[in-house]
Amino acid sequence: MPLRNFLAVTAIILCSGLASAKKKAVLPVDVLHARTVLVIVDPTAGVDVRDPNANRTARANVEKALDQWGRFTLVQEGSDADLVITVRKGNGKLVQSTIGGTPVNGTPPVSGDSTNTPTQSTTRAGVRWGGGNPNDPSNAENRPSTPEPQIEAGSPQDMFVVYRGSADPNSSPLDAPAVWRYSGKDALASPEVQAVEVFRKVIAESEKQLASHP
Repeated sequence: MPLRNFLAVTAIILCSGLASAKKKAVLPVDVLHARTVLVIVDPTAGVDVRDPNANRTARANVEKALDQWGRFTLVQEGSDADLVITVRKGNGKLVQSTIGGTPVNGTPPVSGDSTNTPTQSTTRAGVRWGGGNPNDPSNAENRPSTPEPQIEAGSPQDMFVVYRGSADPNSSPLDAPAVWRYSGKDALASPEVQAVEVFRKVIAESEKQLASHP
């Protein structure tokens, strides 16, 4: 895709992200009823050679913050998720050179007993994602490919995007419109993980508004 098209898409993302952050959004009822969540690195994100673990660290930060919140159960497969959250670490640049087609953004191989199922009290740092469905977003980030340089255009800030999960094995939740998105400088950094805190507030506000207008 030409670079000018990437920049146009980036402008739309930035505007929608800022709008989501500023206005008091009311989330749909089915989203408020969600209880399982899959967190992945945005499958379109490349690897910054200066900080190759940035996206993986951002995902770990988000998972830890969600675990401490206690509202959601973290799951391993996209087919088990009520919600799918994608994260992408920004570095202040709209356009940058990255490495695509690499498993660095994925999760390390399982260590120890691979039969254990992640729960609110277990660590997920060693879980390998994905099953046999190529449309499962949890599988996409580990799909083998050839590493190669690329020009990546995206938000210069951290991105946190929420999608509905999908039980349809022939479709990816990421193909549908996002339910909610947030962007901000260091929004995925620990210990605060601002994106999760704002998401908590949006859920609380949505539940409050829906309760007052049954």
